[in-house]
Amino acid sequence: MGKYLTEFIGTFFLVLTIGCTVGGKEPLAPLAIGSALMVMIFAGGHVSGGHYNPAVTLAVTMRGRCSLTDAVPYVVFQVVGAIAAALAAGFLLPGDKLAMIKAMDLSKSIPQALVAEALYTFALAYVVLNVATAKANANNSFYGLAIGFTVLAGAFSVGSISGGAFNPAVAVGISMLGFTSWSNFWIYLAGDFAGAAAAATVFKVINPNDK
Repeated sequence: MGKYLTEFIGTFFLVLTIGCTVGGKEPLAPLAIGSALMVMIFAGGHVSGGHYNPAVTLAVTMRGRCSLTDAVPYVVFQVVGAIAAALAAGFLLPGDKLAMIKAMDLSKSIPQALVAEALYTFALAYVVLNVATAKANANNSFYGLAIGFTVLAGAFSVGSISGGAFNPAVAVGISMLGFTSWSNFWIYLAGDFAGAAAAATVFKVINPNDK
């Protein structure tokens, strides 16, 4: 149960940071978001692996470092953490600020949004697999920083194109808060899971002896 609670806590604070910084229109929101992910990975990585993301859980499972019996509860606790964080952000933020947030309309840029989500989720999962699961990088001290900065780079790069979720649990949270429309939700599922699966496949091709 400790692993699952860790996934809940890490996802909660990641989504809470997204909700409060984006909802508060903070110009450096990606820096806060990447930092929140980084510290939560350092805090919980030794317990659960610090996924906080169903797409990352998929990649790590495909890579063989997470069992199916853990993967399903991980995803459940990640999504529940995201829902709880969205509710907390909605309570903490003034109603007028949330009301001023206009949901992203991706209907005219679906291909671009899909590709943006897939590419940076690929980058995120690829970095996770290499810094947190590869034998050559075992017991390193930089894995949290590398992963957090990947999200930071992605958010700055394509946040205006897709919303920069790279995480289906985050997609649940930002949809609840009205930052994106629920009609866009499938884009995050398709793009994020496809990017993560591709990253796991590429990792295994590049590292055939790292079983």
